[in-house]
Amino acid sequence: MVFLRRTMLLRFLLMSAILALFLFISSLWLPNGGLRDCGGPWQPCLSFHKQMPEPPLALGEWVELNKAPPLIKDCPGQSFQALLLLQYLKSSLADADDLLLESYLQSWDQLLKFMESLGTMVSFFSQKVKEKVVLIRELSLKHSAEAHGKRGLSVRSGLQTPESFGLQRGAYRSLRSMVKAELKEGVVDFSRRTDSGCRTLLRLHRSLLWLKLMLEGLADGPDADGRYKTPGELSRDAYEVALAPHHPWLLRQAAEFVFLALPERRYFLQLVCVQSQREATPVLHVIIHALKLVHTQTQRILHEHDMLELP
Repeated sequence: MVFLRRTMLLRFLLMSAILALFLFISSLWLPNGGLRDCGGPWQPCLSFHKQMPEPPLALGEWVELNKAPPLIKDCPGQSFQALLLLQYLKSSLADADDLLLESYLQSWDQLLKFMESLGTMVSFFSQKVKEKVVLIRELSLKHSAEAHGKRGLSVRSGLQTPESFGLQRGAYRSLRSMVKAELKEGVVDFSRRTDSGCRTLLRLHRSLLWLKLMLEGLADGPDADGRYKTPGELSRDAYEVALAPHHPWLLRQAAEFVFLALPERRYFLQLVCVQSQREATPVLHVIIHALKLVHTQTQRILHEHDMLELP
């Protein structure tokens, strides 16, 4: 028994060390978001089909929040709250043909808490997501400061502007207004990487699809043999569709270690305050529906401006 425990511990430490090495290397040569640049010695690539835009989806009616508590409950003692996530997702679609960025980023604040609850290995994904959320907020503050004559001030050095100011009133109030402003100012480049809000949000958009697909797998029943897929398997399947086509080979290999380290299915169910698969399925369907509405709205707007493949 002692030998077995030591073996498992050594295996975990080895996996962690290898992942840390991958992350260190990627931080030196991968641009923000992980561009695919085939042909180099560090980046053998596979051929992938480009993700096609989703067909237009009628937004339909939301599940009323006053009807949600029987399904979606507050979870005392944990940081991720599914009810808050639903509220922010709904708020992000308050404009019928747009996406409000403040609520969208607040949704990501909750999704980050969900990801961080899965263990330190998931920081492989969550840290990059967090950087993108922070960048869009910083861009909104910078744009608002410059619009009010405060050019040259650094956001990181302590602007006195409230965090939500630029997102509520300025060019970064919504996805459409951000696209319009950044195209007008020439900060979006369709041939090379730039730290624009549009490019950054596209990376968040792909990660949202990954989470949506993973949750869809958790909501599914068993296969023909009565077996449920593990969260690691579901995450890998979702990754292959949503993120792998946009990641270089080395990053895809590193992601495998994350999937191996994910907790068992029961832990995921506890994050939405249920104890069984039977309880979890209707709860997950409500969350998935909300994610689908936001993802489809974002997909439509980015597709209108040919931004689904920004480098």
